[in-house]
Amino acid sequence: MSKQAQAVVLLLFGGAIVKAASTDLYLRYVKEGLRPFLLLTGAFLVATALFTLWYEYRPSPDRPSSDRPDAHAHAHHEPRVGWLLLLPVIALLLVAPPALGAFTAGQSGTLTAAAESDYGPLPEGDPVPVGLLDYASRSIYDDARSLAGRRVQLTGFLSAGPDGGPMLARIVVSCCAADGRPIKIGLTGGPAVDVPSGTWIQVTGRHSARRVKDPVNQADIAYLEVEQWQPITPPKQQYE
Repeated sequence: MSKQAQAVVLLLFGGAIVKAASTDLYLRYVKEGLRPFLLLTGAFLVATALFTLWYEYRPSPDRPSSDRPDAHAHAHHEPRVGWLLLLPVIALLLVAPPALGAFTAGQSGTLTAAAESDYGPLPEGDPVPVGLLDYASRSIYDDARSLAGRRVQLTGFLSAGPDGGPMLARIVVSCCAADGRPIKIGLTGGPAVDVPSGTWIQVTGRHSARRVKDPVNQADIAYLEVEQWQPITPPKQQYE
């Protein structure tokens, strides 16, 4: 691929990054705090591409004829397979892929919650909003001591459990979607959760002593005793 073609690919790729980072689309790929770095990276790629094109096509009487773009074009044919690099760029510009969801949760084992030496009391409120990973950690490693007597509110998407029962799940990312792993919470009791898999819901309930093993990786899955639930619009930040 010639330098001019490389610059065009670089320009489109940088533009796609800037476009994604300028909207909430980037949240489907990386964590929220990485937005400034994406904007800087995209701007740098665009600037590099523009400078390359300017250098290749700038008029200069002292420039050797062998360095002119038309000389290279007549000298040999570049392999066209290099243009396939444009496909993912075009896809990023034209197609907005969904965030990782129920399919990923069904294929991957639940995240093993990290044990802490001390679990402080939950914040004030009834019910108190709690992240799925925090709830699982308190349930499994704190023996639910900090959850005793409290009503909690969990938010996630519905996923099928190993026995076909409903589970609440969310994808946890350390950096980007490539390292995303699901955290799953089983739902028991209360009104039946009868919405399609992948639907985002908000669940209010109390800790359940029930616990099962995830058949994918044999990690413990905590449960919540459901009191009420409702479908919700997917949040802007779908990863935890």
